[in-house]
Amino acid sequence: MAISGLENLVERWERLFQDYFKEDIESASLLYPDKKSLLLNYWDIDKYDSELGEYLLEKPYHALYSAEESLKNIDVVGEIPSIHIRIKNLPEARKIEIRDLRSFHLGKFISVDGLVKKVTEVRPKLVEAAFKCQKCGAIVKIRQEGNMLIEPHVCPSCHRKSTFKLIPEESIFIDSQKIELQESPEGLRGGAQPMRLVAYLEDDLVGSSVPGDRITLNGVLKVQVRRRGQIKLTEFNKVMDVNSIEIKEQAFEEISINEEDEKKIKEMSSDPMLQVKIRESIAPTIYGLETEKDALSLQLFGGIPKTMPDGTKIRGDIHILLVGDPGTAKSQLLRYISQLAPRSIYTSGKSSSAAGLTASAVRSDEFGEGKWTLEAGALVLADLGVACVDELDKMNPKDRDALHQAMEQQEISVAKAGINATLKSRCALLGAANPKLGRFDEYSSLADQINIPPALLSRFDLIFPLTDKPDKERDEALAMHILEVHRYGERMERNENVEADKIKPFFEPEFLRKYIAYAKRHIHPVMTNEAMEKIKNYYVDMRAKSKETIPFTPRQLEAFIRLAEASARMRLSTIVNEEDAEKAIKIVEYYLTKVGMDRETESIDIDIIATGMSRSQKDKMKIITEIIRDICTEIDAPAPVEEIISRGQEEGMDKDTIENLIAKMRREGIIFEPKHGKYKLTGE
Repeated sequence: MAISGLENLVERWERLFQDYFKEDIESASLLYPDKKSLLLNYWDIDKYDSELGEYLLEKPYHALYSAEESLKNIDVVGEIPSIHIRIKNLPEARKIEIRDLRSFHLGKFISVDGLVKKVTEVRPKLVEAAFKCQKCGAIVKIRQEGNMLIEPHVCPSCHRKSTFKLIPEESIFIDSQKIELQESPEGLRGGAQPMRLVAYLEDDLVGSSVPGDRITLNGVLKVQVRRRGQIKLTEFNKVMDVNSIEIKEQAFEEISINEEDEKKIKEMSSDPMLQVKIRESIAPTIYGLETEKDALSLQLFGGIPKTMPDGTKIRGDIHILLVGDPGTAKSQLLRYISQLAPRSIYTSGKSSSAAGLTASAVRSDEFGEGKWTLEAGALVLADLGVACVDELDKMNPKDRDALHQAMEQQEISVAKAGINATLKSRCALLGAANPKLGRFDEYSSLADQINIPPALLSRFDLIFPLTDKPDKERDEALAMHILEVHRYGERMERNENVEADKIKPFFEPEFLRKYIAYAKRHIHPVMTNEAMEKIKNYYVDMRAKSKETIPFTPRQLEAFIRLAEASARMRLSTIVNEEDAEKAIKIVEYYLTKVGMDRETESIDIDIIATGMSRSQKDKMKIITEIIRDICTEIDAPAPVEEIISRGQEEGMDKDTIENLIAKMRREGIIFEPKHGKYKLTGE
């Protein structure tokens, strides 16, 4: 690194550009001012002049200044404008985690990865200020450094102390923007607070990233003075002067998969027991729940997102809701999935607000200097991953409404404080909720039991009730399993060597994460005619069988397709075959018999989920409405409950059903009770 003198440095850059990058420079100059940068790969510089490459890493400001100066000496077609030199693909040793940045990195060329958390508006920044002397009218130009405006004190023309006025039209401005980068959540240790770094973008780099983007920033780490009032402190803030941005277009680049991993992944994909092994790798300490774990494993892989020629987008992510009795390990399953899925976020609905889940406009005095800035929430940060939301039913209804757009359109719109933005939230949602009365009742509709509106429930592809019923054989096996888990834990505490085949996951979480990332990155299966025929026939047959009820809607048809695609992806297959279609049908059928079964007609009725009421229930409500209307007309007074029950029984309904329906109609405001035991229709 013995490069001495600026002339020597400029000459070396000139020689390098002339010999190896002449074509790139010419094409960049022709595209000016649409393109203001020449983007170079660090390894190309290092290959042709390793000494210069090393100097660039150690003394970046000096090296880049001399490189931009040397460009002025290159002969190209037309006049060469002021082009920035931007460097990408720095050596591995220069890729530093935000939490590992230290004082010895100051002034060095480094690279950091993370998520864009906040961005400010784009502002003009003064680089060369033109001042006019108020006494003699002379124009004084001063180059600006740092954030503080440098003004002249003495006029160089009349040599007098004077007041100076800034002339904006003769000054040179460039665009500037400030962004805040946060560590990626998947790299955090449990409970660790994500570290953040403020970075400054200039000129053509501004506006290239929005909150939620995963990017790599290449630039120089420097310090910024901290003040307490007028007093300057000896502790400084770390900030980054960004030289180039690499936006991660490809999914899951943060999970590195080497050749050995790839070989093992491909080997495992041909295992006929693969599905069982992946299921057994999901929360092995939790007993049973085979179908639920199968569905969760498919959710990890997800279907294929599609963009149609007319711009319509169809989501590929599978949304699952777990509803269940206390002690059925819902939260534990969510926790496990959040650790298993690449790019996942775990949050509890009880402590989450709409702003924390989606996105918010925040007013930050330190970051945005009192202006409104956009900040990404959990669903945006989980983009392309899984968002696990526990206690979904405990959320504030206003906050829960924010999930509608995020689940179906997979976008989040923010319109607040003059900021209108749309952020991506292409994540699968795994929710958990508790029934209102503590335990799940199979004979009561789902909407009556959970504090979640039917419109939101219908957006879930799968809903699983986790019930806890006494069953001697199952209880014995469950008790034995829990006891073994605890004994294994006790022995581990004593550092004993114990075999734990039942409790140990078949695939280590680290390997499974790599397997999922590899599948999502490379595998995009297409349906075979046989698979399409299988799903179509099942869908049409089920709808034809039930004349009275509607067993499926196109939403369930899309769930079949997504699950079948995920099943093919799990096998690293490029085609969705009949077996995948069968697996999807089996899972959807299982879920609908659990939560979409009308117990009176013993048939599947999707209205139970979509509207909170079965078709047969609606028909009976109509009958009771007519009975109340008739009685009120006959006696010109509110209808007595005994008379309603009596006439309802004549129509073939039992007393309990009538009483339940009257209570439901009263709750929903269809009828009201002006006197005790007497009812009238609302609005009549």
